[in-house]
Amino acid sequence: MDLQTQIIWLFILAIPIASMSWTVTHEEVFREPRAYAVRMSRQGKSIVIRKFFYLFTCEYCFSHYITIFMLIITRYQLLISDWRGYLVAGFALVWVANFYMSIYAFIRVDIKKERIKAKNEQEKGRETKTRNEGRRTKNEEKV
Repeated sequence: MDLQTQIIWLFILAIPIASMSWTVTHEEVFREPRAYAVRMSRQGKSIVIRKFFYLFTCEYCFSHYITIFMLIITRYQLLISDWRGYLVAGFALVWVANFYMSIYAFIRVDIKKERIKAKNEQEKGRETKTRNEGRRTKNEEKV
């Protein structure tokens, strides 16, 4: 595989890695298993149990395991055509996937801020409308 194709693979293969890592560690669909993992990562009896369950709560940690899985099924290597290519590819994929997740988190926070701001403005508008209607009623009673 030529270098250009390897680079394209790097940026495309990191997308499902980021997606799977983010979904398991943040999204509502895995809330119950994640809550259990958080509890076990704090209250597990041995350090092995605590560390095992911690990996399901940390997108960075979990992305390493997803990357290993993806390297096994795709046999993707970066720059070198032996075991070192897998090693380079693994760390590069983790880095790019975590870059994608950071961008996603940043965009998501920005969207959440905008929703909160819009909701607050909408509530202020309702309060103002209610006050104005109350004033109109009092003015109508005087007339």
